[in-house]
Amino acid sequence: MLVNSKELLVKALKDGYAIPAYNINNLEWTRFILEACNSDKSPVILSVSEKTVSYFGGYKVVHSVVNSLIDELNIGIPVVLHLDHAHSFYSCKSAIAAGFTSVMIDSSNKTLDENIKDTNEVIAYAKEKNVSVEAFVGTFDNHTNLNDAVSFVMQTGIDSLAPSIGNEHGIYKDKPNLDFELLGSICKNVRIPLVLHGASGLDENKIKTAIFCGTCKININTDLQIAWAKAVREYLEYNKDEYDPRKIISSGENAIKKVIHQKNEIFGCKNKA
Repeated sequence: MLVNSKELLVKALKDGYAIPAYNINNLEWTRFILEACNSDKSPVILSVSEKTVSYFGGYKVVHSVVNSLIDELNIGIPVVLHLDHAHSFYSCKSAIAAGFTSVMIDSSNKTLDENIKDTNEVIAYAKEKNVSVEAFVGTFDNHTNLNDAVSFVMQTGIDSLAPSIGNEHGIYKDKPNLDFELLGSICKNVRIPLVLHGASGLDENKIKTAIFCGTCKININTDLQIAWAKAVREYLEYNKDEYDPRKIISSGENAIKKVIHQKNEIFGCKNKA
């Protein structure tokens, strides 16, 4: 069933594990993720970017696809439908109106005061609809300032905070160098669930250290994309005359599910539903 992320993340923080946030890119990926997490008895956050919403055909389409699959596949785990890195109140409002249960407002490119103002505007609307809110302080180019993080949380009351500690989206250009001391300090001082963006490519030790330092939502997209693309390329190499899109897209199913099972094991979220 669709739920917001607040209670899931608070429990994860208390018990020392992380909820996976896997990006969905189409109907098939949504099914793959739901089936794999349901098999693992793991709560899951289905994460959608504004660009992906457009690709699907709109917020209502995304919600309908997710809700229908939960029903038709008899999914028995908690599922969060989350809008990731929304850059406007309008986007958050549209997602919430369509039935999304969680949104992230990302005004990290603005001043701290503007970020606080934008976030509070979203929170005021979201709380009336029982929707959880995530926000981002700092940028991928600059680590989050501890005092800024504390001030931000005190002035907004957000449900979860995404800090910047040297993490990056996509494939890391250099060897990842995450500031776990900063992450731990932020956790100790803000006392709310933390979110790690750009976790694809991080080894098991870094993931587990991030969880130990207070991270209880971990975003994964690129790892799934790479695994799927490799499997599809191999399938087409041996099936050069294949043209059925159902077979082509589904040829990456096992690869995606394998990564999900591995991540769920590392995150410690199996059997937590």
